[in-house]
Amino acid sequence: MENLFLIAGLGNPGADYASTRHNAGFLAVEKFGARHQARWAVENDFRARVARVHWEGQRLLLCEPQTYMNSSGAALGSLAKFYRIVPERSLIVVDDADLPFGEIRLRARGSSGGHHGLESIETAFGTRDYPRLRIGIGRRAEAGREITDYVLSRFSAEEKRRLDLILDRVCQQAECWIKDGPLKAMNHFNGLVDDPAKAKES
Repeated sequence: MENLFLIAGLGNPGADYASTRHNAGFLAVEKFGARHQARWAVENDFRARVARVHWEGQRLLLCEPQTYMNSSGAALGSLAKFYRIVPERSLIVVDDADLPFGEIRLRARGSSGGHHGLESIETAFGTRDYPRLRIGIGRRAEAGREITDYVLSRFSAEEKRRLDLILDRVCQQAECWIKDGPLKAMNHFNGLVDDPAKAKES
């Protein structure tokens, strides 16, 4: 099989969930695909939307599991097995309510942090040693740990304006991960994505 990189964005399929905070992973991988003129198709055998990209001499497989967030591993496990993609070459892009809105954080491995999508992938891959790129969506302080309504809500108009910059930065970090490896990608891109409008105000 081809020596592929896998970039998977996690989210929930369907119009009811489109553009919600919990679908930040979907939004990111769609942005990445648009940057590289990717053509998406549903592959029912894997229960996923898939696109193929050639970039910088590398073959990339983009994926949006259609299994709903908490069962993402069912799609990605079968996809990775079929294409023989090792976990270290599989970048999983997810939302993270424990990071402030606008912060992104890549790690080469680690725990799920309570994210059910990552838990599902850990089970399917049989390891925690796979890269994950978290997109901060923040949380309402008064809600405590009950965040279901919040993560399934849509971004505000102000957040949407800034979201485009955040997703651009995520795509740049993913490209750096492919080309230069996780350490450089972490050192150069992890952190809060600057808001130019706020910088001008100050």
